[in-house]
Amino acid sequence: MISATANQIFQRVIEDYHVHDKIDQPVENPFERSSLSHLLYLKCWIDTAQWHMEDVVRNPDIDPREGLYWKRRIDRQNQERTDTVEFIDSYYLQQFSQTVPLMDAKINTESPAWAIDRLSILALKIYHMEQETLRTDVSNAHLVACQEKLAILLEQRKDLSQSIDELLLDIQEGRKYMKVYKQMKMYNDPNLNPVLYGAQK
Repeated sequence: MISATANQIFQRVIEDYHVHDKIDQPVENPFERSSLSHLLYLKCWIDTAQWHMEDVVRNPDIDPREGLYWKRRIDRQNQERTDTVEFIDSYYLQQFSQTVPLMDAKINTESPAWAIDRLSILALKIYHMEQETLRTDVSNAHLVACQEKLAILLEQRKDLSQSIDELLLDIQEGRKYMKVYKQMKMYNDPNLNPVLYGAQK
């Protein structure tokens, strides 16, 4: 099942990242470049770095110029995240290219890769919530609240993992079919963002 593989890879990524715990630490992807595992590792690495960028930019004492710098880096990082999700969907489109949907096949509300995207973010929430439960500088009430939240996140991962596996099985057996829309992000495109194309006139 892909969810078990993805969850293992995501956990490995997060642990690898926190060896150095630096946003600009170069990624050392251990998987074959043409493999799905490579894409999953890259996807979660992008998410992990962006997670920490979001922490930095929320510093209430940050200099506005530095805040703008991080906001623009987050925008670029988010574009890389979207691109990688689309690569994962392309992998599945190729994998199921010979599958003939049943006459009553239905489309899902999201593609497999966007569901896997949520699983990657969930891995980060679980890791950081678990870190909160290990703190020794907070109240017992804080620890109890974080334990409760962690239990919910773990249940959510179990449910989401099952849903992803069932979706892929349904596509494989023709009960559902994939239809992927490339994310048409406009704010990074100088031809679509009116502030950007207006500046060119």
